[in-house]
Amino acid sequence: MSLQDIIRRTFAETVETQQSAALILSDTIEQAAACILETFLGGHKLLICGNGGSAADAQHFASELVNRFEHERPGLPAVALTTDTSTLTSIANDYAYDQVFARQVRVLGQSGDVLVAISTSGNSANVLEAIKAARERDLRVVAFTGRDGGALAGLLSDRDIEIRAPADRTARIQEVHLVVIHVLCDLIDRQLLGIR
Repeated sequence: MSLQDIIRRTFAETVETQQSAALILSDTIEQAAACILETFLGGHKLLICGNGGSAADAQHFASELVNRFEHERPGLPAVALTTDTSTLTSIANDYAYDQVFARQVRVLGQSGDVLVAISTSGNSANVLEAIKAARERDLRVVAFTGRDGGALAGLLSDRDIEIRAPADRTARIQEVHLVVIHVLCDLIDRQLLGIR
């Protein structure tokens, strides 16, 4: 297979996965947007976590909400739990790495808030622990997963929402997650600002 073949195949896989996600996930994404909008309108916030590329997605999502997406509007309260290296490393050192998000959720999370938990495999130990902490603090969970949802899917309750990318490859899952983040930002802005 030539390098050109690999490039074309990658784009074809991405397009196919995105089209499949649009069909499968549209209702779930609409529910997630409604949940997040209700959270903001109720004076509450999002706490967002993930590892590696999912940590970058957590930060990206928070920045689009706190600053702006495509339209001018007041900032919306969202915190990426992945950004404070002093907090992350002290928790990892004093307790365990699987507690780096859970401890922050227990301190920052309040009833009415939402935890956005991002894990392509659904098996990230520290994300699973964050969901358990969210339960203790009465937070709803909006989960971004892929594959079969992993152990994360089993932790969700009826009031939670799982956005499961219809893919097995990490890169394709992450690509779906990024598009979903942008769609959520767009839906939230449109409803807040009355844009058609």
